[in-house]
Amino acid sequence: MAARAVVLLSGGLDSATTLAIAQAEGFDCAALSFRYGQRHAVELQSAARVAAAFGVGDHRVVDIDLRAFGGSALTADIAVPKDRADAEIAGGIPITYVPARNTIMLSFALAFAEVLEAGDIFIGVNAVDYSGYPDCRPEYIAAFAAMANLATKAGVEGRTLRVHTPLIALTKAEIIRRGVALGVDYGLTLSCYDPTAAGIACGHCDSCRLRLNGFAAAGLVDPARYA
Repeated sequence: MAARAVVLLSGGLDSATTLAIAQAEGFDCAALSFRYGQRHAVELQSAARVAAAFGVGDHRVVDIDLRAFGGSALTADIAVPKDRADAEIAGGIPITYVPARNTIMLSFALAFAEVLEAGDIFIGVNAVDYSGYPDCRPEYIAAFAAMANLATKAGVEGRTLRVHTPLIALTKAEIIRRGVALGVDYGLTLSCYDPTAAGIACGHCDSCRLRLNGFAAAGLVDPARYA
């Protein structure tokens, strides 16, 4: 019987690739998505499409409202930056950073994993082509895993929880090539921070630019719809 794993699934390129990798490694995957007040909540439709395409039998969508705190262009009435230069994207922490988002989501994944008696969580964070987010760094993931094994019944009883970050050291082009090799249909995914209500990507936000640059570097055409 395959070991169970919880995969954080946003509906974007990275999380879809992460799900494909987890399944390729032999895990029986449950998927966890969040409706957290994000302006690009249409991404949840992409998450549902990706989960269905990979035959995930247990895909949960959890409602939390990070608009209560704001502080991000994704959860407050703050403009999403557009057409920033690559050097600008790579420097500093952008206004699209959502305070504590990965900590909150990983905590929910931890609770879900305990209930499922799963010893593994997968998250598609990346520390190479990332947009300056502090909660995408290897040091953060290691610290969370250490905390998780101190804070849970499973950890106290000696059942170690592992947090997998298979994309953390890959470039966006390498992520895309890996996903294509595993059969990911990137036309099902949405990475845009400011899409239309119909799920059409803007093509100008940091996330769109990183994605488009990744496809170009991989020598491939992005199948996503752009305005």
